[in-house]
Amino acid sequence: MILLLAHVAWRWWSFRHGRISFVRYEEFGIDMPVNYKIHGIDVSKFQKDINWHAVKQMQVDNIRISFAFIKATEGITRQDAAFRQNWERAGKAGLIRGAYHFFYSTRDPLKQAINFRNVVDLQPGDLPPVLDIETSNSQPAAVIRSTAKIWLEEMEKAYKVKPIIYTNIHFYETYLGSEFDDYPLWIAHYYQKERPASKRAWLFWQHSDIGRVNGIRTTVDFNVFRGDSTDLERLRIREQRN
Repeated sequence: MILLLAHVAWRWWSFRHGRISFVRYEEFGIDMPVNYKIHGIDVSKFQKDINWHAVKQMQVDNIRISFAFIKATEGITRQDAAFRQNWERAGKAGLIRGAYHFFYSTRDPLKQAINFRNVVDLQPGDLPPVLDIETSNSQPAAVIRSTAKIWLEEMEKAYKVKPIIYTNIHFYETYLGSEFDDYPLWIAHYYQKERPASKRAWLFWQHSDIGRVNGIRTTVDFNVFRGDSTDLERLRIREQRN
């Protein structure tokens, strides 16, 4: 009992002082940042056929998968071959869903927005649309910012919610910057046992790309949400689109 109380006290002190406690879970195949209560994954066709009920039912200690970001589209013509199946089955299993688009600043942003809208029908309860922007394609920052802004604004008009930006710290600070600080941020930050050292607040942290979960035969990206269930509920889409 004394050891247990000491462990709880250490975790509380670490969280209050900005430190992250990682615990190794063999069931998930990775060290998990246990300071965070809400965990999730992101998937694409590369995870192949997923048993979403097994994903939802898996629980180790207090850790379970609550949300999933699912790849929907890429560029102006590509659609993820597994999106529709993943989207439907993840929803039926009771997971909170979000859809993302892999963006190219060298492609027409309006056509990329149309590609996403033609595939994704976001409903109340879903997470906002996600702009996955992580490659410059040798474009200057001004071009990347202007094209990304068009896609984001189109999404906000279509879904009546502010989209989420997914990227890494270097890309954000090099190519996006303060002009995008009003958007919710999902940050990629692997293999380092500390929270992302971003100059601005983030909501989701992709902390590993080699996790394991029941129902998925391949490795999978793991994420945490920076907040509690009330915060996550507040982020979800509330109104029905016309």
